[in-house]
Amino acid sequence: MSKIELIGRIAEAAGISREQAKLALESVTDQIGQRLKDGKDVRIVGFGSFFVTERAAGKARNPRTGETIERSASRTARFRAGEGLKSLLNG
Repeated sequence: MSKIELIGRIAEAAGISREQAKLALESVTDQIGQRLKDGKDVRIVGFGSFFVTERAAGKARNPRTGETIERSASRTARFRAGEGLKSLLNG
């Protein structure tokens, strides 16, 4: 599902305009991103948790060429599904 499709579904489900739905979605994603940038977790009960993990610097291999390259340390976001989402997926 694209962002445009998600905005349309939010607008329809909430009975609001597409512009209001877009603003709401962007606000939610901005807040989650900012919280993660600050190194803090975001937990949405019944849906799941977003959290930051640290990747140490190291060596990686280019799958096309097989060449070994140096990978710098980085931070990345992860998501862990909550019980409500797991139940929905597994019916």
